[in-house]
Amino acid sequence: MYHHSGSVAQQAAGSATGILEAQGPESEAILFQRCTWCGTAMYHRLLCPVCQGSDLRTERSEGVGTVRHSTVVHRNTPAARNVSLIEMAEGFVVRGRVMGPPIGIHSGDRVRLSTAKDPVRGEPVFQLIDEPYRAWT
Repeated sequence: MYHHSGSVAQQAAGSATGILEAQGPESEAILFQRCTWCGTAMYHRLLCPVCQGSDLRTERSEGVGTVRHSTVVHRNTPAARNVSLIEMAEGFVVRGRVMGPPIGIHSGDRVRLSTAKDPVRGEPVFQLIDEPYRAWT
């Protein structure tokens, strides 16, 4: 049984399925589910997208990933912000924000989790690991 509240998940004691619960402020991590049948990693799912299994266990992410897509959003905000899809090292994809100039975030940039939850939007916030190398154009 699942209850959605926030952007982190926690393993229920004595249960094979994870129950989504808010974590305390001292816990800055992304928790995700992994299917016990086929091993697929996923973020906030009720069923495995590959085998449709419901036996999911909760695991803690290392917090390192790669930007797969980033776009600049100008609506409902006084300044432009980016919205990015981050593919985490464990194999699941999460929507979040990367700190820095919105125009400077590109596909392939490596990122690390900064905070598990943006106080305004409730999305994970990431920071660039390396300064991106850009050829002169």
